Amino acid sequence: MQSNILAVPFRKGTQLSLSSAIRQYISTKYDQHPDMFRQDLEVIDALRRDAVNVREPHPSGVARLQAYAGQLVWIGGKFPIDIGADFTWYPALGYNTERPIVHNNLKFELANILYNLAALYSQLAISSNRSSTDGLKTAASYFTQSAGVLKHLKTDVIPELRTTPPEDMDEHTLDSLIQLQLAQAQECFWQKAVMDGYKDASIAKLAAKVSDLYNEAGEAAMRSEAISSSWIHHMSAKHHHFAAAAQYRAACDCLEKRKYGEEVARLRDAVACVTEGLRESRGGYLHKIVVDDLNGLKRKVEEDLKRAERDNDVIYLNPVPPKPELKILDRATMAAPRIPPQVSKPLDYLGEKGEFGPPLFTKLVPYSVHIAVSIYEERRDRLVNQNIIGELETLNERLHEVLSSLNLPGSLQAFEKPLGLPGTLVQHAEEIRQADALHRLQRSFADIDKLRAADLAVFEEGRNLLQAEEEEDAQLRRKYGTDRWLRPESRSEPDQGAKLWKQVTDAEGWFANSESSDGVVRDKFHSIEPMLAILAGQDRGLLDFVPSSRRTEIPETLKPAIGRLRSAYNNVTRLEGRRRRKAEALREKARSDDIKSDILAEAARLERTHAVATAIVPAHFEEFFEKRLDSLYESDLELVQAEASEQEKLITELIRVNREFESQKKVVGDKGNREREQALQKLENAYYKYKELVSNTEAGRKFYNDLSRIIGGFRDGARNFVTERRREARMLEDELNMPPLNNLNLGGQQGHVQQPLQPTGPSSNGWDAAGYQGQQQQQPHNPFLPPPTQPRQQVQSPLEAQIQSWAPAGETVAPQPQPPRANPMQGVWNPGVGIKFANTPPSSSATPSGGGRPVNSAQQDNRQVSGTWDRNSAIRFG
Repeated sequence: MQSNILAVPFRKGTQLSLSSAIRQYISTKYDQHPDMFRQDLEVIDALRRDAVNVREPHPSGVARLQAYAGQLVWIGGKFPIDIGADFTWYPALGYNTERPIVHNNLKFELANILYNLAALYSQLAISSNRSSTDGLKTAASYFTQSAGVLKHLKTDVIPELRTTPPEDMDEHTLDSLIQLQLAQAQECFWQKAVMDGYKDASIAKLAAKVSDLYNEAGEAAMRSEAISSSWIHHMSAKHHHFAAAAQYRAACDCLEKRKYGEEVARLRDAVACVTEGLRESRGGYLHKIVVDDLNGLKRKVEEDLKRAERDNDVIYLNPVPPKPELKILDRATMAAPRIPPQVSKPLDYLGEKGEFGPPLFTKLVPYSVHIAVSIYEERRDRLVNQNIIGELETLNERLHEVLSSLNLPGSLQAFEKPLGLPGTLVQHAEEIRQADALHRLQRSFADIDKLRAADLAVFEEGRNLLQAEEEEDAQLRRKYGTDRWLRPESRSEPDQGAKLWKQVTDAEGWFANSESSDGVVRDKFHSIEPMLAILAGQDRGLLDFVPSSRRTEIPETLKPAIGRLRSAYNNVTRLEGRRRRKAEALREKARSDDIKSDILAEAARLERTHAVATAIVPAHFEEFFEKRLDSLYESDLELVQAEASEQEKLITELIRVNREFESQKKVVGDKGNREREQALQKLENAYYKYKELVSNTEAGRKFYNDLSRIIGGFRDGARNFVTERRREARMLEDELNMPPLNNLNLGGQQGHVQQPLQPTGPSSNGWDAAGYQGQQQQQPHNPFLPPPTQPRQQVQSPLEAQIQSWAPAGETVAPQPQPPRANPMQGVWNPGVGIKFANTPPSSSATPSGGGRPVNSAQQDNRQVSGTWDRNSAIRFG
């Protein structure tokens, strides 16, 4: 590897099971089992393992790093940035390369992978054969891609890191590395131009741009905390080197153009630049190859300067312009950051046949997304069925009311078909028979009754639970009084009680309204049931019901009015048929409106844009819902208004034409047609009422099915609420039934009640017993008293352990076994004796050497360490 060009070193990462963190997150945050994604979990671990192990400049590493980075971008939309994996990476530059940096941050992992991709491009460029023009083109391409990846890292990844970037990824360091890669790419183009024998003027422009890029890299490096001094000196030396090379090539161009004075001036500037570059070698910062290149250029420039000065002084005698008067050299920029599309648009390379393979965890749907899908579907169905189809059906009902009031089409059919059955009536009768209309409606009513009864039973169960709890609470309040039973009633309980009782009121209203609606529908059915039976019967029954007209021919004066009325009526029926088809198309459109894929993309976008602590909830999709519903169904909503306007026009025309028809009938007389007209109209009305009943029963079935979910949630909430209220009641009742604190026995024995001591003066040891009793009531758990209810055991109690921990450092205080107490009343403090602190360790004189019997109190009074407290001395622990 040549040392006159710098390569970005790799960052070193440690192995980590990313799948474990993802599995844990799925199991806790998602409504799916992690085993559903076993293959994806194995793939993500394999991708990371391959990417982290890329540490050599081989082209195969590019695909491995890009594939893992692409999947990281994809799963960044599935999981939060702090997924629970501690990614550990070591810096590549700076003075802390042995100190790991650990972040629970997917963006930090992505930043490291992209940094290593840029480093790989850089090292591939240096390992290319730059002794040929093809090799130089390859190297320049790698350098520009390295700069592009670093630029993408700086502009698109680091800003989303949500934490302070490492030193070798801060703004100044990345700026320096980007300019360094571009400078080295431009240097490759300069070298290729030299090898290809380009003109000196073109080479000078290329060299000048190389110098500029090295200068920008060095200036950014000066502001960085991670770029080493040797790199800064290298960049500065390169800057001066190519400034000198640019002036040298410009001098050569001046010689060719016979500008001998300018040639001398540029050669002098070239010598000054190369001399400045050699100053960077002080301290041994520069590699020998860089120093040799500078010295070689200096010798060449000095030789040409001597020749130029001699020729100009002796032969040409051209004035030598000062440096400020020299024209600034033009720049030829060949190197620009080139971001690989696999980095800038990685999602385009994910797929079954994509370069990165299929995207991982595509079937992972958060629970909040499941809820959001249900909300959208419910809102969509309500919009379609109520706001569009419901309005269209309302318009149809209005239309049928008008037709029925005009006796249409019966009045027309009586004249047009005076004998037999009209064709439309035969079609309607056949439809009624095929649908088994009577039994269908009766089965629908039975189903609705079952659904209503089931919903009502569930509701009554929940309501009865609340009422039973309310009665229990009232009994306890009467028993203990309102001054002691202080908890609020269930109806006013702010968290759940008030909400549940409101649901009771709402549900009672729902059932009352639905009962009224069911009654209206059944009355409508009973009113047309005889006519439906005739339509569902044989044609002979229809012929018997519909009398024939006595007039078999239409009067000539009536034919024009009948023609106009038939035309207006056909327009109305066509309008209704078009609506029916539109309603069916809308239902099909709603059924095919699958939002899952789009809402997953929206959820991924929301997860990328929201803060770390923000969990995706259904409310976040409100704007998405509104836009989608507007885009899909806004035109249909506008259609309802257009339909209503058109219908009013057609009805107005129909009424006008029918008025003319009725006037003509009166002129010619309608004897023999009235009975037939009425029979035909009854059958037509029954048919349209049947269609309405079918729609009504479907709506009723849907209503009770939807109500069952709401009532079921109410019943479950009532169960949980009542269970919690009863538990609270038991705890409160137990608390109220407890004896007062002044009746508690400190000795812990129910059979031996120690009467409170009432001494008239101070005790023999100077302690006021009455004062102790007052203190005892204020602080019943004084840590300096032995446990009142537990007899002393042969093990160390937590209190003893706490006290013994106050012993001086290095001194071991072991608990001493104690014989069981013969009298349990010794656990009650007696003001006539001292206070004993836990297990006071006996001194060597406290126990005879030959036996284990402890000494008595009188003997202990003269000991240095005593278990009895003396108020004139300090308290000693241990």
